[in-house]
Amino acid sequence: MAYKVGYGAGFLIYITLFLYGAMVMRGVMEEKTNRIAEVVVSSVKPKQLMLGKIIGIGAVGVTQFVLWVLLIVGLTSLIGLFVPAEVMEQVNAMNNGVPGAGMAVQANQTAIAFAEAKHTLSSVNWWFIVGCFLFYFVFGYLFYAALFAAVGSAVNEDPQDAQSLMMPITMPIIFSIVIMMNAVTRPESALATWASIIPFSSPIVMMARLPFGVPGTVPYWQLALSMVSLVLGFLGTTWLSAKIYRTGILMYGKKVTLKEMWKWAFRKD
Repeated sequence: MAYKVGYGAGFLIYITLFLYGAMVMRGVMEEKTNRIAEVVVSSVKPKQLMLGKIIGIGAVGVTQFVLWVLLIVGLTSLIGLFVPAEVMEQVNAMNNGVPGAGMAVQANQTAIAFAEAKHTLSSVNWWFIVGCFLFYFVFGYLFYAALFAAVGSAVNEDPQDAQSLMMPITMPIIFSIVIMMNAVTRPESALATWASIIPFSSPIVMMARLPFGVPGTVPYWQLALSMVSLVLGFLGTTWLSAKIYRTGILMYGKKVTLKEMWKWAFRKD
């Protein structure tokens, strides 16, 4: 069960990082192309405009996440309505290795399937998993959304220019999903441990390791270090992206390179 939950949680984070990050980038590109940003930055600072876009789309993502949680809780409760109490007791006995328990529940295979599904779901510490998922979802999104916003601000009318600029952002996410596939089978390996701490990969890899147990497989210090590193990483990417955004959002008619974006990020004010 830990394998399934870890794989599912990590893959879901992977999808959301790409999905909502791309939404931020497209939104910034549209504002720049339509010259909306020129009007707005006359009233607010470019950094505030960028953060407003990121937080707005992030709020949509959190709302969808809450709806998913409510749906899962509702389905789990609904399963219990179709399972007789005696069948649930017998399935628990089977899972606990009570002799002869398996023979008593062969008659109603449908009820057994429901009961086993409910038992499997109830064996997971969902409050802990959901809480950690929400943290890594929010801060992982903020970490990467700032970078996607920076790329969107540097792209002009041709969306194809974004592909080359996105490479440094998308590659860590792709590497993270590859490492996650190893982490769900070897959650205590050195590769999985370090990848779950580094901010670029921790949202995906740490969520793949957590279902295997805390503090058994994942010590508390690793979880704390991973969370602190991700928060600091988010602050760092936001600072760098804001400097790129400030210059790029008002620049038109010029194809921007990664080297030039790097200069914008570290240029003295």
